Amino acid sequence: MAAHRAVGCSSRRHFLASQGVGIGSLALAWLAHQERASGRQEGPSKPTLETPTYDLTPKAPPAPPRAKNMVCLFMQGGPSHHDLFDPKPELARRNGQAFTGEIKFDNAGQASSKLLASPWKFHPRGECGMELSELLPGLGEVADDISLIRSMHTGVNNHGQSISAIHTGRIQRGRPTVGSWLSYALGTENQNLPAYCVLTDPGGLPVLGVENWSNGWLPSLYQGTAIRPREPRIADLEPPEHYEGRVQRQFLDYLGTINRDHLCQYPGEHDLAARISSYELAARMQGAAAEALDISEESAATKRLYGIDDPDSAEFGTRCLIARRLIERGVRFVQVCTGNQDWDHHGNITDRLPRMCRRVDRPSAALVRDLKTRGLLDETVVWWGGEMGRLPVVQNEANAGRDHNTYGFSAWMAGGGIKGGYVHGATDEFGIKAVESPVSHADYHATLLHLFGLDHSRLSFPRPGGSASLVDGQEARIVTELLA
Repeated sequence: MAAHRAVGCSSRRHFLASQGVGIGSLALAWLAHQERASGRQEGPSKPTLETPTYDLTPKAPPAPPRAKNMVCLFMQGGPSHHDLFDPKPELARRNGQAFTGEIKFDNAGQASSKLLASPWKFHPRGECGMELSELLPGLGEVADDISLIRSMHTGVNNHGQSISAIHTGRIQRGRPTVGSWLSYALGTENQNLPAYCVLTDPGGLPVLGVENWSNGWLPSLYQGTAIRPREPRIADLEPPEHYEGRVQRQFLDYLGTINRDHLCQYPGEHDLAARISSYELAARMQGAAAEALDISEESAATKRLYGIDDPDSAEFGTRCLIARRLIERGVRFVQVCTGNQDWDHHGNITDRLPRMCRRVDRPSAALVRDLKTRGLLDETVVWWGGEMGRLPVVQNEANAGRDHNTYGFSAWMAGGGIKGGYVHGATDEFGIKAVESPVSHADYHATLLHLFGLDHSRLSFPRPGGSASLVDGQEARIVTELLA
């Protein structure tokens, strides 16, 4: 043991860097500690008698949950609600006329006051008669399974701040994301896979990059694991051939001994505690992850359902199918991202918006249908949306597009206790502001935690300046109208 104590931080790093085990980079991507946590709900203040520990073993929520898992289909850039979800007859009547009301532009240099009606038709879909754009035929087939929220708002008019609000509860950066909070509160059912997986886009990471799945100031084992869009989907998961089997086992045992001895000298060092077991997880994942990410055994009918037979939707469909496979194997939270600014249609919206819809519509609807067929939708929340919507006036008249709008936009949810065939809230007659039953990012988070049996006013994490939470003191309500 004395020899182990002599290994300092720099020499430990040198030791790890010199080993070709092939799982080192995964250690920082998903960190699991094996000791049971001492609780997640903030109650009466009590003195801390021992250093708290954190892990990812499954935990029962305080209240009976409706949902156990979640898939977040994140459409970064701001899908146009005017053209997809929120038909406006008055906007159609006044198409091309000057708008004289109050409006906030993000890009004033390209702004105009000319109203731009949607060039696409809306039709009632499903038994519920939900009006949806002709650009979303797939979603129309599952209209009776979704709640369409037409009154989302964050009120901050740029991508980064609104992304932070939707994912972390505040516009400030550096906070834990929803997936991290759910992993912290509930752990995960499958100890051989990450609790929180993020399927990234081949077009690049969304605005804010890895902050979209950051653990913030929660212990680092609650960070999302990025799964790449192409093979190898998890970097360095497989060891070189000469390190397989017993050699790798001996290395992990020795590394664990060094790290545990170091942790004894520095109790409460959460990142180190998490790193110790991350190597063990990586070894277990070498079989489990490869199997979960492999869709080759899925039926031809399932692949067609997800649009994998269509070049336009094949890539996104593959990731949606992988998301279903992860959910059915017990992963708590899966996020499927579109690329950097894919929905940010400041220009050429008549070409770019249909192209994005062809890419994501069929796979997104297939995920809902497939989960339902397999009996998983009742316990899996699906959320589809971006960080903002768009304005009803033309931006860049020579190449028409729409500017940002965070004061009223649309998103949809399905499963996990969410009502089907329901339209919630409304924007004004031009789709600028949420005016009926508005849903803020804090309301969304309070409702989401409620579905998982968690209380947004009590779920917290102790920090030096006082406990912090996802909602973090903001006015928030559980949107009971959305609940089945």
